Amino acid sequence: MKSTSDQIKDIKNHGYTLDFSTVFNHAFENYKKIAVYAGLILLVFSVFFGLVAYLVVDAIFSVDKLTKLYLLNFQPQNLSQINIIIYVMATALVSAIMSPFTAGFLKMADCAEKDQEFNVSTIFSYYKSRHFSQIFLATFLISLFSVIVTTFLEIQKLNSLGLVFSLVLSFFTFLTIPLIVFGNLKAVDAISSSFLLISRQPLMFIALMITIAGAMLVGLCAFCIGIIFTIPFSYSMTYAIYCAIIKTDKEDPIDAIGQSDF
Repeated sequence: MKSTSDQIKDIKNHGYTLDFSTVFNHAFENYKKIAVYAGLILLVFSVFFGLVAYLVVDAIFSVDKLTKLYLLNFQPQNLSQINIIIYVMATALVSAIMSPFTAGFLKMADCAEKDQEFNVSTIFSYYKSRHFSQIFLATFLISLFSVIVTTFLEIQKLNSLGLVFSLVLSFFTFLTIPLIVFGNLKAVDAISSSFLLISRQPLMFIALMITIAGAMLVGLCAFCIGIIFTIPFSYSMTYAIYCAIIKTDKEDPIDAIGQSDF
């Protein structure tokens, strides 16, 4: 079987086809296998991280109500240059640190597809995988670029344009992590390949993204907490899209845990 890099070269020269109904059905069947388990994990960790964040913020700002009010009305244009740099770097780092956790849900979708056992530890698989550094680097680069541009636009009072830019960048890079964990690509190659693959079928990807957004909206309407159980559909959809584009073998991307990328 051709490597991911070779398949992407073929796609660059000849393109590829993507059928909406095939991808949707694959995603939905996969989602049914992980929905409850992944939803419960998201619910537990959402409560946990939310509580930790509240306690940290309250401990830091409880003595100063004016500071707390300032935090609630936070705007980058009100920061000094050094604070803007700290804000940009901190945002990118937090995104990068959390990205292997997100990638763990793709691993869960892969396990469900192959009828392999998965559990809570599956979500943390990529923190000890050889792919960790590349997942971290790719997410850091994307987040850093996004935050720099959106912060600049917000300072120029172009918040709407900043939001559009952030959404467009997320749209063209959302295949980056699966290309790393399943395709064994390096960070920069995965980012550029994601742009290439999505730019070949932008309208189809928009339709699939609208489907994901619709599922999220349904979950939001279901007493809000329902969104926790519809979020896994986005991971199943991402997995199904990747499998529809890139032909994969049976190699487990976690097999080489502890090996270096370099």
